[in-house]
Amino acid sequence: MAEKKGQSLEEQSLEEIFSDLEQTIKKMEEGEISLEESFQLYHQGMDMLKACNSKINKVEKKMLLLDEEGEEHEF
Repeated sequence: MAEKKGQSLEEQSLEEIFSDLEQTIKKMEEGEISLEESFQLYHQGMDMLKACNSKINKVEKKMLLLDEEGEEHEF
């Protein structure tokens, strides 16, 4: 689940990771899984959250701010 179509988390888009994360959460909420599988899904979910956070941080660093004179500055 952490890899989609042979892609690593780094290669997936935020939307793809969020979709996988939603599926993981649904599986955990069903309650029909073993404790071991719950732990596995939890760790996969945490890896997905870390990948999302990393991607968001990269985007934030690339954002530009406009100052009062309309000049661009890095965020």
